[in-house]
Amino acid sequence: MGPGGAITVSVDVKNSGDRTGEEVVQLYVRHVDSKVPRPGKELRGFKRIALGPGERKIVELPLPAKLLEYWDVDRHAFVLERDKVELQAGGSAADIRLKTTIAVNN
Repeated sequence: MGPGGAITVSVDVKNSGDRTGEEVVQLYVRHVDSKVPRPGKELRGFKRIALGPGERKIVELPLPAKLLEYWDVDRHAFVLERDKVELQAGGSAADIRLKTTIAVNN
């Protein structure tokens, strides 16, 4: 991903129970090689879905490059840093079920 770019993160969610239920799919990012201090986990998207018993849905969460920027106090501007970013998806910050890493180019 580069400046002005975007990706769509797709997560396959299945209700393995025998009752209708809801799930909130949350997307977090972790900057692996950042040159500046960054939080260990940043919420960058979420979506609530309802699923019937045994139902499966693909949840799509957009992730524009702008959401990976940080404020550079010296430049007085947001900066997209060349970095590896770990994408994490789950029901909460403590319940991460999927991870993958992307490269960010500036």
